Amino acid sequence: MHVLLLSCCVLVLLVPGPCFTAPTFMPAGDSSPSTEPQVDLKLATEYLQQYYNLQEEPMGRMKRGGPSFTSKVKDMQMFFGLNATGVLDSNTLETMSSPRCGVPDVEEYSHIQGTRWNKNVITYRIGRYTRDLPRNSVDSLVESAFSVWARASSLTFARSHTRNADIMVEFVSHAHGDLYPFDGPRGTLAHAFGPGLGIGGDTHFDDDEHWTAGETGFNLFVVAAHEFGHALGLKHSGNPESLMYPTYKPSRSANLLSGEDVANINALYSPVTGRPHYFSRFGWSSQQNPRQSGSPFPQLMQNKCASDLTFDAVSTLGEATFFFKERYLWIKHNEHYDIKEGPITNFMPKIETSIDAAFWVPRRSTAYLIHESTFWTVKGSLVKGKPRALSHFGFPAWVQDVDAAVHIVKTGRTLFFMHDIYWSYNENRRVMDFGYPKYISEDFPGVNTTINAAVHKDGFIYFFVGPEVYQYDYTQKHVVGVEKANSWLGC
Repeated sequence: MHVLLLSCCVLVLLVPGPCFTAPTFMPAGDSSPSTEPQVDLKLATEYLQQYYNLQEEPMGRMKRGGPSFTSKVKDMQMFFGLNATGVLDSNTLETMSSPRCGVPDVEEYSHIQGTRWNKNVITYRIGRYTRDLPRNSVDSLVESAFSVWARASSLTFARSHTRNADIMVEFVSHAHGDLYPFDGPRGTLAHAFGPGLGIGGDTHFDDDEHWTAGETGFNLFVVAAHEFGHALGLKHSGNPESLMYPTYKPSRSANLLSGEDVANINALYSPVTGRPHYFSRFGWSSQQNPRQSGSPFPQLMQNKCASDLTFDAVSTLGEATFFFKERYLWIKHNEHYDIKEGPITNFMPKIETSIDAAFWVPRRSTAYLIHESTFWTVKGSLVKGKPRALSHFGFPAWVQDVDAAVHIVKTGRTLFFMHDIYWSYNENRRVMDFGYPKYISEDFPGVNTTINAAVHKDGFIYFFVGPEVYQYDYTQKHVVGVEKANSWLGC
């Protein structure tokens, strides 16, 4: 199923940035060029990379007149009804500067057009509240936002007070455990996940914004209605009259929905059965570039408290710890008790495989996710570029996979484990250390078996071996404790 995030009050397109005003759509015509070309070029390049899949050039260079850049500018101009010249005129730059949501504008959405809940009675729960409004006001505004869709369709929304509600509504700030941190005032306003198990349907609002019931600040009713459209499976619309249009408009008619919105929600929740379910992510943040995924969502959620639970890979990633098993992922934020979970493609749509090993290099704010003989680079919450060959790290040709990897900040080394041997990679010089591979049992006394996953935290290496975790003192060279793997997920 698919996920979306909203970026402003009235928000309609899920893109980064709060939508406190709608972009001005002026008649196509000649506009004066910007007086700050370098600033404009940087803005446009980042914008097009975020929302129009503009590929970064080698060494990070981008030419304003390059054919790819120009064609992407035209794509953007056509989407917003501007004069499609490919030139960064003032109207184009004004639109690029306007608050908006984080979903790419020119993605092919047909493969997720059928995402929906497989029922017509949908439950919701309000978890953490905003400090800006009384609780009863939040309750009323959220209920009214759901009613917008209920009146236009066969759907019924029932408030629940249990943690297994379909749609969890929460006001949070900064990093909050789902890989899409909020960015403070007037940035990302909200985001939502499309229909699905686990985190599916969950809708988060940035509590650093000023939420109101009127036309000042950000109108919670309007933003919530837009977000709930995404939580129900709707995508963005290019129609400025649609609630699902990409930018926030502070004032609207009493009836938020356009005829198009009504038709789309009823087409999605028609009596047709047997539709496939997908789980995609839409982020309202200039720092994100979430995309839809067509990977089928697992029929059942993984049981994180199963006594025999094992992990394929474990790694910190910024302020969270990621646990990979097959094509499933749990994310535990270091400062929160709740755990986000779902298919890997929900959080990283480019990755449609399992992950065999993963490690995090803090000084680069970069994680590396390995699958067999290839790896992905993850910076922030984005998978950067295409997968690369594992041989990039200097492995001999016969190494086609690794079991685990872990980066040791103090030494600047990344250790790669395979069967009964391991390598040491110098991250500063970006070469393998001389004399490797070596035997794991000789350099890590007490660890005499294949390692499934490894992570470095608080001065210790934690080796995940089957359903157990060995706490290893890297300085003293011995195991100092053993616990169950699922204890890391609060079991």
